[in-house]
Amino acid sequence: MEKKDYSAILPDGSSFHFWEKDPVYARELFVSADNPAASDENDGSKDAPFRTIGRAAAVAEPGTRVRIHAGTYRECVRPARGGEDPDHMIAYEAYGDGEVVVSASEEVTEFIPSEGWMLRMKDKEDVRIWEYDLDPDLFRGYNPFCAVNIIHDRLFIEYDKTDMTTYLNRRGCVFCDGKPLEQVPLYYLMGQRDNTYWVEANGMKVHFRLAGDEDPHDHKIEVTVREQCFAPDKPFLNYIRVKGLTFAHAATGAPVPQRGMLSAYRGHHWIIEDCTFYWSNTLAIDVGNECWHHTHRPDEMIGYSVIRGCRILDAGVCGIAGLFAVEMLIEDNIIEGTGWQKMELSWEAGAIKLHNSVNGLIRRNVFRNTLRADHLWLDCGNENNRITCNWFLDGIEQREAIFIECTRDGINLIDNNIIWNVPGRFDLAKVPQEPGSSGWYKLRETDAVNGYGVYGEGTDRLYVAHNLIGKCRHSGYYLKPVGFRMHGMERGGTSRDAKIFNNIFYDCGEAAIDFPTRDNQAEGNLYVRMQGGYLRVMYPEPEVCLNLPAWQEFCGFDREGQNAWFDIDVDTEKRTVEFRMAKEGPFAMGRQLERLHMIFDPEQVKPVAAAEGVPCDITGTPRTGETALPGPFLSLSSVK
Repeated sequence: MEKKDYSAILPDGSSFHFWEKDPVYARELFVSADNPAASDENDGSKDAPFRTIGRAAAVAEPGTRVRIHAGTYRECVRPARGGEDPDHMIAYEAYGDGEVVVSASEEVTEFIPSEGWMLRMKDKEDVRIWEYDLDPDLFRGYNPFCAVNIIHDRLFIEYDKTDMTTYLNRRGCVFCDGKPLEQVPLYYLMGQRDNTYWVEANGMKVHFRLAGDEDPHDHKIEVTVREQCFAPDKPFLNYIRVKGLTFAHAATGAPVPQRGMLSAYRGHHWIIEDCTFYWSNTLAIDVGNECWHHTHRPDEMIGYSVIRGCRILDAGVCGIAGLFAVEMLIEDNIIEGTGWQKMELSWEAGAIKLHNSVNGLIRRNVFRNTLRADHLWLDCGNENNRITCNWFLDGIEQREAIFIECTRDGINLIDNNIIWNVPGRFDLAKVPQEPGSSGWYKLRETDAVNGYGVYGEGTDRLYVAHNLIGKCRHSGYYLKPVGFRMHGMERGGTSRDAKIFNNIFYDCGEAAIDFPTRDNQAEGNLYVRMQGGYLRVMYPEPEVCLNLPAWQEFCGFDREGQNAWFDIDVDTEKRTVEFRMAKEGPFAMGRQLERLHMIFDPEQVKPVAAAEGVPCDITGTPRTGETALPGPFLSLSSVK
């Protein structure tokens, strides 16, 4: 009897549609960069392999598997055709004898000392800057050192709110031993810090300074020469499988358009699994319609793809992007270090950024160290998506971990996730200092401070259940109405009818829950190490800031809610959680603790009514019975 997959049940009660089949291939082609007998003049057989993946991609037909031996392939693979259906896909797979690297960079060696430029510093004897004349023959129609990061769709940038330097940097990167140097906008800045590079105006010469002023002849120096690593020339190629490959050093531009180092280029039913992506200048993977300026046929399918078991490391702006991509399965990936370009106000920044996602399943992924960007951003018109069993960890200058934007129809479920450490993105200098009692009687708090676990704008019917949400600078849950963002026949968003059920909120700085109005529901939540008015209703003014007894009395919320004071330790590297009694209790006056009915022992937390539509815990183990503990675990003990 087949085991039921409880983590694949969508908010409407249906199961996610898994379309994959066990692959059977009628033909195999072989590629080997390091085999002396390899040649693109060969027939691609096991004994006479091709030298490049591109040659195999030119001849592969539906039902073909391309098996690629270990090596570095400095090319952009351009599939000529796609498969026909799940039974007749075209696959590109690592053979299994070592790492297969598809790189958008080329190794260079002709360096000379840099001359003729001022450093503007008194002591220049120890500074060693080198120059390299970029070989025009390397670029073949695309010179990323001539193109700036954002060149196409700049409509939405708020220029007055951001430093435009990184937006106007060149796309071309310089790598030393596989790691990028930092681009600077003026030559003399290389004299102020090492491990940097600068591009001359015409984009044909780079100057660079290595860490410790070392000699580049003692290192492996690479420069990006291609925009992408794997991308069809023509759109709408479907049923393509890419497995076990590593993609590196792509000179992608800032979305939109969304053009990743691996691109489905508007195709559907792709499988991208067990791959590694590192150091894309902006975007690692695109799986949608590329941009909103394309025409759209009524019969055109977009999405229906699988991204599974991949490691997406150090994407400059976005890890996975998809416009209008529906029925996406994104599971078991590790996405780390997204956002180092600091281009959050391009409005396409995030470890995952999807628009108009419908019937999607995002589960068992690990998000870590996302810089100035969301771990997950679902932008406009998202329906019936489930976000479950993920670890959203250690944002850096991060405004929110999960952002659900302008979604008015259907339900989106966020359940059984760990959301931990959302420090906020704000200017401390702009936070008002209010000594004494000057701030006691404000009608509204300042919006200068943020840092939200789950954040929404104009989003209705959001369902947030059985999560552990902790260490958020402002709020665990925060939504606001957006009444006037309307196009065509659409309406404004109310941020009403949310259900916030059976979560654990831990040590959030300002509030656990910020409801825009009372037209929402909260039940069965556990509030740990929360102080002050941590449960809030923002409108009508004045905003009310309540504790749990007042929340229950005046709003009728959280009749089964509980207060607790103990420690929760999350090891974000090992992904373990420990619940333990605190060494010290909270400060309280008079009968405050008595009124709050504070729980000090994690094992004394009481089960509450089970949340409808959340049949399993974070491990996929089913919850049985009519009650369940708050949070993503079946018990509040140490969890791995």
